[in-house]
Amino acid sequence: MFKIITKRSLAANVNEYVIEAAAVAHNARPGQFIILRVDEDGERVPFTICDTNKIIGTVTILVQTLGATTEKLARLQAGDSIANFVGPLGNATDLEGYSNVLLIAGGIGSAVIFPQAKNLFGIGKPVDVILGARNKELVMYKREFMSYAKNLYVMTDDGSDGEKGFVTQKLKSLLEEGNKYDMVMAVGPLVMMRAVCAVTKEFGIPTTVSMNSIMVDGTGMCGGCRLTVGGETKYACVDGPEFDGHLVDFDEAISRSSFYKEKEQAHLCRLRGLEANK
Repeated sequence: MFKIITKRSLAANVNEYVIEAAAVAHNARPGQFIILRVDEDGERVPFTICDTNKIIGTVTILVQTLGATTEKLARLQAGDSIANFVGPLGNATDLEGYSNVLLIAGGIGSAVIFPQAKNLFGIGKPVDVILGARNKELVMYKREFMSYAKNLYVMTDDGSDGEKGFVTQKLKSLLEEGNKYDMVMAVGPLVMMRAVCAVTKEFGIPTTVSMNSIMVDGTGMCGGCRLTVGGETKYACVDGPEFDGHLVDFDEAISRSSFYKEKEQAHLCRLRGLEANK
């Protein structure tokens, strides 16, 4: 069992969990993820490692409540435990070879770019960061990024925080103003990452994206997280989760992402029905 040390609400249906998992914390590097099960009968779901404390042995994850498993997790509190917490999985992201990096996140994608910003700040290479969200309540880790970013830009759809507009508008503006980046990393909804890659391709900037696909085993055996990159089949869990964004078939990935939505909603309805009848 893995104990929840702290639980913090960041927005409606978004919680930050600090989990006691010493082995995972000791071995984790930016870009990797874990797979957890809330209870012994639960499904396996992946979450990016947002932060670690190697001294006390904790791992931080951000979780948006969307389906049955995340709703089960949301009902737990600090002091409760979850059944399984496996990791670190996937390949670490190595951005240390670049001198001027721009990190872009949409919504909960902040969980993926935060460890990158923290790591690069620690080696004397602070980055520029663009955070995007529908409104100010959904801007994640703004205060934390202010401690590590060279420049922080916030974009909201309704203009309630930062500037009104999309992350791609700020990206294009920065590039047209003459800012030079040798790498862009974008994490968020698939349509957002596709739009970012269209801009960076126009300007000839290498771009990394994180493909948070549906996973089951996390070892490449189930094939649930497969995607096409550069015309080849890849698996997000073992080949990624980060890939060259200019080579990803986003149309295919967007189509695959909707395969299980009806089943997820049915599972959530069953869970709520069972709880209501207790």
